[in-house]
Parts: sequence; structure tokens; C-alpha cells
Amino acid sequence: MMTRISTKASKFTESVIREMTRLAAQHDAINLAQGFPNFPAPGFLKDAACEAIQADVNQYAITWGSPRFRGAIAEKYRRFHDWEVDPEHEITVACGATECMIASMLALVDPGERVLVFEPFYENYGPDSIIANAIPVYAPLDPDRNWTLDGDELESIIRGTLDEGGIRALILNSPNNPSGKVFSKAELLLLAELAQRYDFLVITDEIYEHIIYDGAVHHPMALLPGMKERTITISALSKTFSVTGWRVGYAIAHGSMTSAIRKMHDFLTVGAAAPLQEAGATALKVESGYYDRLAREYQQRRDFMVGALEESGFRVWKPSGAYYIMADISTVTDLDDVAFAEHLVKEYGIAVVPGSSFYRRPELGRKIIRFAFCKTMELLEEASERLLRLRHL
Repeated sequence: MMTRISTKASKFTESVIREMTRLAAQHDAINLAQGFPNFPAPGFLKDAACEAIQADVNQYAITWGSPRFRGAIAEKYRRFHDWEVDPEHEITVACGATECMIASMLALVDPGERVLVFEPFYENYGPDSIIANAIPVYAPLDPDRNWTLDGDELESIIRGTLDEGGIRALILNSPNNPSGKVFSKAELLLLAELAQRYDFLVITDEIYEHIIYDGAVHHPMALLPGMKERTITISALSKTFSVTGWRVGYAIAHGSMTSAIRKMHDFLTVGAAAPLQEAGATALKVESGYYDRLAREYQQRRDFMVGALEESGFRVWKPSGAYYIMADISTVTDLDDVAFAEHLVKEYGIAVVPGSSFYRRPELGRKIIRFAFCKTMELLEEASERLLRLRHL
């Protein structure tokens, strides 16, 4: 019998980010590739998880999330955004924002429909579209304009799909991985207007909503006029509470969409870890000062790494949110992004992500790499010392 793989599996590669983590381990390098912190999660969160386990919260929660966790999610959005979310009919808890995204796409996008993705993009979005048998359509954001959205160009791309049925959904990640862009309210209003004019959904990945700098403001797309019933809002505990391995996320959507998302989630994973949901319910009740400190501490790391990279010869795009920095390598090497990333991990002991992995057309990222700065200051200082050696190339 001849073994073969599915057509969809042949259309994308394994994760470049996670491959760089494997290379970091192989070469005992500092991992500035994958976006996970190397410092502890908050003590109150760990204590709550231990208490839930000791209390024998070991069996299945309700498939779409424990009532206590869904209630805490609703209360958080009421507290921060004056947004009344119905925990019984509008929230689905899943195994991380990653599962929320694919469950939403499988629930709401039919085979052959088009999904609009801004680039540079988080590497999951294209494969998610393919797994859903959708057709990804890419809209580039220009780094030389600081990733500013060009409304005319975007509308032209949308209009170019109308003869084939138009756009079914837009995936919007703000604050953005990998660029660090925080979409302005004016840009979001433009997207909202286009979504209503051309009748498409917006699936938002807002997992970095509390990691923003320099007075930037995160505006939930669902709260803009006309958008509540056509927006799926996705977030998770992972980044805000430094627990990327817990895999507890949630999707907020109008009840008619939520029922479909819940069905897909049920048959994908059944449910997220029950004791970690209980811990999450405790975490989401934390005082506002926690989020303020989180942003300040990450801004300190950002400012340090921006300075270190510039001192090492890179041109960088200073992020307004999330915890990544995109850097232009053309000022320090003639190598392309893949070769330079391999050189950095093998010769300098620093793992980064090649920029081409964030683009449909790899040539757009051939002179870009991405650094993650969600690490202790001690580790970032060690990375800075290694990077300074680049000046002597």
C-alpha cells in the first residue's frame, strides 16, 4: 500500500517558530524565537491551580467552559470595556487561542470561501485557512509606513475577490504578532465600515490586549458600531499571565455563532483543562494594577532590546504592543533571513525567527528577523552582549 498525505497537509510546512526553539535547544542558545516567558507565572495563579487540583477538580468541565470561568470572563469585559457579555450563550472556552481560531473558522467559513489576512502574519493563520478548506487572501502592511493600514489598497483587494464570492472573514491580530502594531481606532473604524459594506466577519486575536506601550489603547472590534454580531473576539490566559503551556483560551461571539463554534470545539478537543479553568477564574479577578505593572515591565524590556539591537547595527521597528521586535538585517549582513538565523543560533547562541515565515511571498521577509523579548532582564542582557559581537563581523 502506497502511503500518501492529504492535499491540505502538503500546502504548509511545520512551524518555523517551533523549529527554531528546537535549534535553540540543540545549540544551547538563548531562545528569542518562540514567544514564551522564562520567568514564573504569578503566585496567586499557581496557588489557585494547586487548590483546584487538591480539591479534585479533575473531570470534564462543561464542554464550552466551566460556569465560574465563563462568569469571570464576562465580568472582566464588563469591568474593562463596559461590555455586557452573556456567559451562557456568548462564550466558548477552548484549548488556547489557537484552538479558538481554528474552531471559529471551521464553524463559520465554508470550503472555497475567502479569508483575508494581513501580512506580516502570525504563522498559524494561513494553515488555519487551509485546514478549513478556505482560500487565504493576503493584504500587506508596509513596514516603511510603520505598518499603517492603506484603506484604498485594502478595498481594492476586497473588490478583486467579488467575482469569486468576496471575503467571508478577516483575521485581525491587534496588538500584532510579529510587528507589534496596535491598530488605531480610526483604522478599526475603517475595517468595521468595510466589513459591513462587503458583508464579512472579523475574527480578532486580541491575546496581547494588555501588553501595550507609549499610551497606545486597545479597542475591541466588537464594540464598534454595527460589529457585535459580526465579530468573534479571541483571547487567552497565555500571554497576560505567562502560562503559554496551560492552553486555556476563549472566544466571544453572538449566540448564533457561538453555538456553531461550540460544536466544532466539542469534536476537536472536548474541553480545556478543568483545574486550569478554575485557576483562570481567580486570575481574571485580579486588580487593575496587575495589568498596569505587566505593561510597564514589558515596556522596560522593549526599550532595552530596541537599544541593544540598534547598538548592534540593526534597524528596528519599535513595537507599540505585544512582545516582539522586527529587525532589518541588511545593515549587518548580506545573508538572507534563514541563513542569518541559522548563523546566529550556531555561532552566537541566539535563536530568532526568519522574517520570511510571516509572509506569503518569502521574498518580502528575506531581510527581516523577529526577536521575542518576553524574558528576564538578565537573559536579555546576556543576549545583548552576544549581539554586540556582530559589530565586529
